[in-house]
This record gives sequence, structure tokens and C-alpha cells, in this order.
Amino acid sequence: MKTADKHPSLKAIQTTRVGIGISIILVVIKYVSGHIGHSYALVADATETGADILSSTLLWIGLVIAAKPPDKDHPYGHGKAEPLAALMISLFLVLAAAWIGWHAIGFITTPHELPQSFTLWVLLLVIVAKELMFRYVRKVGIRINSQAVKADAYHHRSDAITSIAAFIGITIALIGGKGWEAADDWAALLASFIIVFNAVKLFRPALAEIMDAAPPRKIALRIRKLAGEIKEVKEVEKCYVRKMGFDYYSDLHIKVDGSLSVSEGHRIAHMVKDRILKDNLNIKDVLIHVEPV
Repeated sequence: MKTADKHPSLKAIQTTRVGIGISIILVVIKYVSGHIGHSYALVADATETGADILSSTLLWIGLVIAAKPPDKDHPYGHGKAEPLAALMISLFLVLAAAWIGWHAIGFITTPHELPQSFTLWVLLLVIVAKELMFRYVRKVGIRINSQAVKADAYHHRSDAITSIAAFIGITIALIGGKGWEAADDWAALLASFIIVFNAVKLFRPALAEIMDAAPPRKIALRIRKLAGEIKEVKEVEKCYVRKMGFDYYSDLHIKVDGSLSVSEGHRIAHMVKDRILKDNLNIKDVLIHVEPV
């Protein structure tokens, strides 16, 4: 079993804290600049970043729970809190997109001033910061195989997308001049649809993990190969794998010589289990059923 100081959730929690800190700074900059610069797209962008903060806080809570060791009520640990956090982040993305889209439609039909040119510089800063955060958080998510952390990464990417849309809209409005004020708001509306697309993309793998869908086939194939390397194993009949938070659990059926004693069959099962757990697969436990042949 992993010790607390080695648990991958600690790296995820550290990454999440960095993201929350940067998002708090950016939401203040964007909200103030949007109001002063008459840019609803920038205000909408600030709202999306605010959703980032809330969802990242949920992620932080989910990761803290997922890191808890197994107990009497949760013998398999608390790993399901991690994909559950990913689902909640996806829902937050949808809610943020709905809020942005609804208000963008209202501003499109309401006359207002042209946005100020300085807002473009603010957006350039935001785009660079959020894209760097996306790459950093996604790298961590892939390394520790966390759907929740990868979902949080795409939340940063969605924020960058809304900023790019706002940048384009404000640029069109400034070039077009009077009569083109709504270009800024159309950009916010377009960004809301992009955010929904990303939310659906993140929702599906998180839901699959909660429903114990089979992980990539290469993991089961690797487990079969490792078990088959034990000379006493005649055949690997069945191999089931499921993901629980950051780790995998496997159920394995192996066939051995039927004339062997129970003690010998038990010894072979332990050899198979030890071989699998020592491999770099993040396998937390293996339940082995021994059948005679």
C-alpha cells in the first residue's frame, strides 16, 4: 500500500493550489478591466475564471478525500472521490457556459459602448498564463493518471479559449467602430458553446470510471503476460481490471496442475500476485482465483 507521503494525490493537491492562486489574481484583473474597459466578453471571461476557482476547490476537496487510506466502511479506499470531483467540474463548466451565453445574448440586444483597446493587453496576459497552466496541470494529470486533474487542466484551457474569443471580438469591435459593439458579446456567446463541448468531453471518462468501465486494454494484457511468466501457471483464464482513484484493482483466474496441493496452489497465487504488484502498473491489489486443469 502507498504511504501518505508517496500518494500521487499530494502532487495533484499542490498543482490545484497553484491553479487556485493564479485564478484568483486573474479573475480580479479581468473583472475590473472588463468593467472599466466596457467589455462584456472580458467580464464573462472573469466569470469563467471564477468557476475555475470553485471547481478547483471542489477538486482539492475530492483529492484530499481520495488520499485517505481504506477503512472499515471503505475497504477499497476513497478513490472514487477523484472521478466524482471530475464530474462536478464538468457540471460547473456547463453552468458557467450557460451563465455566459445567457448574458451575452442580453448584451447583444442592448446598445453599449465600444470596448477599450487596453483590454486586449489584459487578454494577452491571461491567454499566456492560462495556456501555461493548462500544459502544467495536464502534464501532472497524465503522470498520475487522474481524470479529475486532467479535467481541471481543461478548465484552464477553456478559460484560455474564452479569452481568445474575447480578444477576437474586441479586435473586431475596435476595427469596425460604432455599430460593431456587439462583436465583443458574440465572442462571449461563441466561447460558451466551446466550453460546453469541453465539459462533455471531460464528463464521459469520469462517468465511465465511476461505473467501473474497463481501463485501457493494454493494462489487462500486461497483467496476463506477467501472470503467464510464472512457469507453474498453465493458463490465465480471466482478467478483470477496474480503476479506483489513482490505482487499479484486478481479479485474475489462473489454471494450475490439478494434482498440486492447496498449499502449493496458494504459493503459486502469491508468486503471481507479487510479480504483478512489483510491476509499474499502479496495481493496488490482485484477487486471484486458482482453478485445476
